[in-house]
Amino acid sequence: MNKVRVLIADDHALVREGLRKLLEMDERIEIIGEVGDGQGAINLARKLQPDVILMDIQMPGTDGIVATRVIKKEFPHINIIALTVYEDEQVVEAVRAGVSAYVLKDVDTVELTSTIFKVREGNVIIHPRVAGKVTRELSREERKKNYAKLTKREKDVLDLLVKGYSNKEMADVMCISEKTVKNHFTSIFRKLEVKDRTQAAIFAIKNGVVNDE
Repeated sequence: MNKVRVLIADDHALVREGLRKLLEMDERIEIIGEVGDGQGAINLARKLQPDVILMDIQMPGTDGIVATRVIKKEFPHINIIALTVYEDEQVVEAVRAGVSAYVLKDVDTVELTSTIFKVREGNVIIHPRVAGKVTRELSREERKKNYAKLTKREKDVLDLLVKGYSNKEMADVMCISEKTVKNHFTSIFRKLEVKDRTQAAIFAIKNGVVNDE
């Protein structure tokens, strides 16, 4: 398997150094660049085409949210993990901008590397407490009405999405083709009025799709 190519974007040198040291412990990960501002992250994303970007939400000048929005528009395949704290209100805007996951800046090695590999595979990692910040902005009645439109199979897909399953894994578990899984997602996005897997996962968590079975 090719190494995961990671770009670190954070305006604090000590944070960048700490993250780099954590990630360099895993031979499957290659740090291809570091930068201290959002515009620099955009420039390096264009130049280096990383698999994953660790993006600080709050940076001077062009912040991480604006940088994420620009990068995701130009390079939808680049996965972005937001570096944040739970209390950060900007996390809502980060979701809308297109981040795939969140980690705290004091994250441990196991959680950080696990998150990196999961988002590279197209999964989304949304903590329930973070999801609540986003979904509180949605109308409760609209959420319930839209959720009721989903079929049983579509709800199953949402459940597996939040649990971190890839399209292939969903197809195997549900005994359907990957194309059918993608068709389910297209329908889910339309019915829930969301743009992508991240927003769908947040919706699923808020509406109790996740179970412990």
